Amino acid sequence: MLLKDRVAVVTGATRGIGRAIALALAAEGAHLVVVGTQAEKAVAVAAEIEQGGTRALGIGADISRADDVERLVESTKEHFGRIDILVNNAGVTRDGLMLRMKEDDWDTVIDVNLKGAFLCTRGVARLMTKQRSGRIINISSVVGQMGNPGQANYCAGKAGLHGLTRSNARELAKRQITVNAVAPGFIETDMTKFLTEQQRSELTTQIPLERLGHVDDIAATVVFLASDQAGYITGQVIGVNGGMYM
Repeated sequence: MLLKDRVAVVTGATRGIGRAIALALAAEGAHLVVVGTQAEKAVAVAAEIEQGGTRALGIGADISRADDVERLVESTKEHFGRIDILVNNAGVTRDGLMLRMKEDDWDTVIDVNLKGAFLCTRGVARLMTKQRSGRIINISSVVGQMGNPGQANYCAGKAGLHGLTRSNARELAKRQITVNAVAPGFIETDMTKFLTEQQRSELTTQIPLERLGHVDDIAATVVFLASDQAGYITGQVIGVNGGMYM
């Protein structure tokens, strides 16, 4: 039980990679705060986690809003008394070629994917600094490292996470708080199940390991970074992409 009785907050945890991360942290003994835009879905995942023997709280929140994030942090403090781990996983896409991209689509993606991570990090860091311990893990993307046509907003937000990760790592290290990012490649989720066989084949030719990743590949990396075993790792962007980007 690498994370026994630690308290973890995972945003965007109602499905896909976020849900897998929440379940993996709980399997290692952590108590979970499951955050999603829809409260009922967050509560449902929390109930699933509690069946495994650890405590969990489901909260609906828009992490791009400072008041929602403040409420999230206060609710966690009231329920658990501390926060040991934050996983900034929540993200949205509004794809389109740059020349045709609407300003609202740019703003929405940056507000959730980058500003949301900033607000959540700022909120929990105030508590972690008093504890003199903590783990902050940002979920980025391989496209934040290599770019992708039609995703200027998404790539910019994910690349911004890398700068945020390194800056915060330097600021918070003296309080024994580590800050790292995980950059997944193409992962088997709801977003990729609609690929045609031809699209999937073309995609896997770009991946040296010749397959898409699984949500458990990302979750296992997050568990490691959240554990004591990763206590001397900070300010890093860990690629989990099958060799797609080196």
